[in-house]
Amino acid sequence: MEGPPENDFCSVCHGVFRIPCQANCSHWFCGDCIMLVWHHGSALQPCKCPLCRRNITLLVPAQASLQLRHDPTASEILRKIETYNRSFGGRSDGLIQRMQDLPFFLRRLARELMDPERSLPFIIRARVYISMVLSAIYVLSPVDFIPEAINPIIGYLDDLIIVLICFLHVSALYRSVLYSRHGGS
Repeated sequence: MEGPPENDFCSVCHGVFRIPCQANCSHWFCGDCIMLVWHHGSALQPCKCPLCRRNITLLVPAQASLQLRHDPTASEILRKIETYNRSFGGRSDGLIQRMQDLPFFLRRLARELMDPERSLPFIIRARVYISMVLSAIYVLSPVDFIPEAINPIIGYLDDLIIVLICFLHVSALYRSVLYSRHGGS
């Protein structure tokens, strides 16, 4: 699915999506609607999602929206989204923000890895696979920082931390790809 759910409406204008964009919190909005929300508040900080109140640090236009670049209105909205992403997309507001963004980035990355028509840069794809393989080797190997034989619950905790670090790393890699595609230089 590379667009908003069918039979869904923009939560700002309550209409059919025009230039649909997905925020890093996974909610969908019309591009012009979310830009109005941003301009209504402070232009010096990211706007908050009207649904969940999280900071929106990255807006990803749907693939269909990007194909409308020849339309002057759509082109202007996409330019504003790129400006927004340049202003706020290159940063993440700490570990809590990164943890909240994990489902969004991992879901999109999984779709992109499975879709033969899409292409991640080879170096990013290789880094994702290497990170996943190395964390799987660590989790499956008998060598641990805290062995499971000493205390099983605490022993599994270091495995969980390694997997979490791997997911955070992969998420940061994919965030940089989306940032460069939709606003970064």
